[in-house]
Amino acid sequence: MAAEIQPKPQTRTPVLLNKIEASQDVVNTAVIIPKEDGVISVSDDRTIRIWLKRDSGQYWPSIYHTMSASCSCMSFNPETRRLSVGMENGTISNFFVYYHDIVFHNCVFFFLAHQGKVTVVLFVLEMEWVLSTGQDKNLTWHCSESGTQLGLYRTIAWVSGLQFDVETRHAFVGDHSGQVTILKLEQDSCSLVTTFKGHTGNVTALCWDPAQRVLFSGSSDHSIIMWDIGGRKGTAIELQGHNDKVQGLCYAPHTRQLISCSSDGGIVIWNMDVTRQETPEWLDSDSCQKCEQPFFWNFKQMWDSKKIGLRQHHCRKCGQAVCGKCSAKRSTIPLMGFEFEVRVCDSCHESITEEDRAPTATFHDSKHSIVYMHYEPTTGWLLTSGADKVVKVRQTRPDTFRATSTEPRNTRPFLPVLVPLGD
Repeated sequence: MAAEIQPKPQTRTPVLLNKIEASQDVVNTAVIIPKEDGVISVSDDRTIRIWLKRDSGQYWPSIYHTMSASCSCMSFNPETRRLSVGMENGTISNFFVYYHDIVFHNCVFFFLAHQGKVTVVLFVLEMEWVLSTGQDKNLTWHCSESGTQLGLYRTIAWVSGLQFDVETRHAFVGDHSGQVTILKLEQDSCSLVTTFKGHTGNVTALCWDPAQRVLFSGSSDHSIIMWDIGGRKGTAIELQGHNDKVQGLCYAPHTRQLISCSSDGGIVIWNMDVTRQETPEWLDSDSCQKCEQPFFWNFKQMWDSKKIGLRQHHCRKCGQAVCGKCSAKRSTIPLMGFEFEVRVCDSCHESITEEDRAPTATFHDSKHSIVYMHYEPTTGWLLTSGADKVVKVRQTRPDTFRATSTEPRNTRPFLPVLVPLGD
């Protein structure tokens, strides 16, 4: 009996909910405030802004605080309302964010973490640590209460991706050499666990899924790699769906979807609830493994057969070394991560069915050059900040509604307050 093909769940096109356009320079990082109609943003214009949605439906800056240097990154913990802001001058400033009508405090608790621009900052509540990386090629972790440096690790290149697993105390560090390093952090020391490299360009974004113990890495080579850390089999799945540098990665656990964005404005939503196949290793050969014609460096076979050497290619499905004539066809191979057409040999092309070509990702245009992306899983909201100084908020899940949507909106003005740690 023929197997019944079940229809695949449809991904709704992200719906634009709102745009925030009041920044004076590029917004390097912005995050959604859960359970509040709010957004926090930090910018090259040296400002921290907290935007709350008014009854008019527009976001207005309820806090506009100017720092001593450009704000390069931040980390916000909604449980404790702790905000850590990394800056161009290497310092990290820490605030508490409150939503009450009280006076705003200008002084802040800060510490010098790096000798150059802070590239990533993470606050780890369970450890009371502030992890950060900088253009000085250092990974540091500080006590979040005192600002005391607890440890330091020197990387081989400056870091643009950082994730942390609380359960195992593993830090995942992606740098500009294209390498991902796994470190085991202790209170005052660290040890190197392993390193792996699969990208031909620098690592630009990391995303860690602690439930499945899977690490996603994005790169300037336009690719994404899914590293199966928990499986302990060294499995690495490639995802090819962008035409430009990958700028952000977020995982939506409720729908088992990976959301990625690139600097050309592309947003790709990947269905990770399918069995994906690892791409094969490219095989080495002195002649085409289909027609046995010599490649151009195989002088002996060219001389013996009196034939001109051919250029070597590789089939993306089987990995065999083939000539152009034996690999003239193209095909998508979505389960291998190839959502665009790629080179395949003739025999593999015949074996790929129309069902095999069914896409496992959807493609969307954000209509601005994306610098940073943030996903809020409880609401299904997706935030992107762009080089055009605009922040956009979208809804990605059609079945998600705010828990307070049926309640009357509180018309009392909420004024968020930044309170310095240690005061």
